[in-house]
Amino acid sequence: MPGMVVQACPRPDGGIDPRVGFTASRKVGNAVLRNRARRRLKALVETMLPEQGMDGTDYVLIARQATPERNFADLRQDLETALKRLSRTERSRA
Repeated sequence: MPGMVVQACPRPDGGIDPRVGFTASRKVGNAVLRNRARRRLKALVETMLPEQGMDGTDYVLIARQATPERNFADLRQDLETALKRLSRTERSRA
């Protein structure tokens, strides 16, 4: 099971730079675990989105129960896979 869910939508304001939002519900765990999950997702996005993100896109990363404890390399692979799938979907729509 992947450590996150990634959603993408073209920016309605026509902006070029990708924007990112993070969410972690109580299903992830207590406040400490939710904050850890968000910090880990933010660290991934800082390194990967400039290279692999699509311009003019809003992203939302949703933490799952596995996110706070999942191996960081596995989380990185999950995000990379999600971004590739989203870019393929977006290209097929164009």
